[in-house]
Amino acid sequence: MKAEGKLMDMLTGYAAAHQHPLNIFVHMIGIPTIMLGVLIPLTWVGFEINEFHFYLAHVVVAALVLFYLTLDILFAAVFAIGAYFLTILAVKLGSYPGNTGWVIAAACFFGGYAAQFIGHAVEKSMPVLIKHPIQANLAAPFFTVIELFKLAGLRDELFNSVQEKIALQRAQEKDVLA
Repeated sequence: MKAEGKLMDMLTGYAAAHQHPLNIFVHMIGIPTIMLGVLIPLTWVGFEINEFHFYLAHVVVAALVLFYLTLDILFAAVFAIGAYFLTILAVKLGSYPGNTGWVIAAACFFGGYAAQFIGHAVEKSMPVLIKHPIQANLAAPFFTVIELFKLAGLRDELFNSVQEKIALQRAQEKDVLA
């Protein structure tokens, strides 16, 4: 499958369950929060190469960037910048003494997911996480970047195409049910 087709399929599937503005807003906050909750413990495993200290968090972010590059270079680049700063924050929070890092990581992780479920309750749609947990967790940070582009009014032709495809799918579903 071509990258454009793969991106369009993923966008359409995601956008169909994320139409309500409150759900989108909650995801814009919740997904980076969940990601922070995952990255914090990943900063506790590290290694050094030529005096540069790397953490498992860097490896995970790099893997995500590589995956996202197969979908869209610009979106992947913007994700890489955001993830870089999120990783810096994770390193700082993970270095707090005692159990503080665990508490912050758990609060971010579970609080972020609770927010996602609240957003989907408002949307009245099933979270993609329920149907496809691995795909949802791999794709969600990418879609946060895409939503930023949409909010900024950038790449409108892509978003208009996605909405047209969603409308067509819903019309076809209604025809099948009728």
